[in-house]
Amino acid sequence: MINAFDIIDDNDRFIVINKYNDIDFHTSNQQLGIVELVKQQLGYSQLFPVHRLDKMTSGLLILAKDSICAAAFGELFEQRKMHKYYIALSDKKPKKKQGLIKGDMTKGRNGSYLLLKTTNNPALTQFFSYSINCGLRLFLLKPHSGKTHQLRVAMKSLGAPIIGDSRYYPGPTEGVGYLHAWKLSFELFSQKYHFTAQPRWCEYETAEQWLLQAAEPDGLAWPRV
Repeated sequence: MINAFDIIDDNDRFIVINKYNDIDFHTSNQQLGIVELVKQQLGYSQLFPVHRLDKMTSGLLILAKDSICAAAFGELFEQRKMHKYYIALSDKKPKKKQGLIKGDMTKGRNGSYLLLKTTNNPALTQFFSYSINCGLRLFLLKPHSGKTHQLRVAMKSLGAPIIGDSRYYPGPTEGVGYLHAWKLSFELFSQKYHFTAQPRWCEYETAEQWLLQAAEPDGLAWPRV
């Protein structure tokens, strides 16, 4: 049995898991994707994914138990009332240490994406960064849109691609992508929810200290969108 996730919450309407990295979202090449793995291991005949994570990305993922709940989540995402926070590691010096990354995205070569200077339908990402040991920098990312590869391309545009990103990182990778869906907060059916999942790769003491300082990211002075 593949060890692919931890259960964060399992209630009457939805499940929240901490997905491990290097696990596909969709089933392919006879390898079960994360949704099918959850269904199989928890004994559910049907689950409704309400958002997705790339194969390299670990962290919080929500699966609704019925179509009504899935539709309600869809409205939250469409109205941008789902607050998502990611963390990432880079060993490159960024062009700026905090701010807003904004631009249209377009397909490049071989499945990669590019960030443009135009803003007709832009991807929006706010971020802070913090220097930790060993020449690394920890990034706190808050996306306001859900474009494919949005955070990975945003980090590359800063000159600080994510370590382990086999598509956008220029050096060798070891199978671990240092991008993690860290926190989710939202209100659903008149009830407020807050979920956190620490990354399994957060072995750096200063990174852990920074995460404790940013434990309530909603209250940070985010750059203006």
